[in-house]
Amino acid sequence: MTLLNAISLSHAFDYPLFEDISLSLNAGESIAIVGVSGSGKSTLMHILSSLLTPLQGRVELFGNNIYQLDDKALVKLRRNDLGMIYQSHYLFKGFSAYENLEVATLLSGEVIDPILLKRLGIDHVINQKVTELSGGQQQRVSIARVMSKKPRLIFADEPTGNLDHATAMDVMEIFEDYLKEHHAGMVLVTHDEALASRCTHIYRMQNGLLKEV
Repeated sequence: MTLLNAISLSHAFDYPLFEDISLSLNAGESIAIVGVSGSGKSTLMHILSSLLTPLQGRVELFGNNIYQLDDKALVKLRRNDLGMIYQSHYLFKGFSAYENLEVATLLSGEVIDPILLKRLGIDHVINQKVTELSGGQQQRVSIARVMSKKPRLIFADEPTGNLDHATAMDVMEIFEDYLKEHHAGMVLVTHDEALASRCTHIYRMQNGLLKEV
């Protein structure tokens, strides 16, 4: 099943950023997008995840052209089917780690998975305030928050940037297991070639073009 299909995407700000980019992603697969800073990787991910409209081209998620969806349908899609993970954790600082997860699961109707918390190594700090956690712990709570709502598509922009190499590899294994178990997909933007090499497809953004490696 095709989860994501992008056709002839082009975008620019004050200068051309990229043009004529097409790619697709099937259930159980992952895509890594690599390239130097400023090459347009994050902008492309924002377009693929419905957060930004390209100058040209279209994006289909789960067979639907997202630009033909009304606002209500788009909000429902983002809430139930898409998961966004960033290098900055964007957690609610006045809440505990557990309360941050509760917000996500209440909106999606899912439940918090204690096995996931243990695998991420945050089960022993889950009741602490976010501000009491280390940067790496905050990042893992952020990952748990997204995965707890059981998205069909995960968009991850440098999700392991605050983690050491061994922990980053552990997190990647959790992602891989999740994609298989839930027939989900993932688009990963990263500078880490070791992480990228574990994805089903690797694309390099360079000189305004996206080429599969």
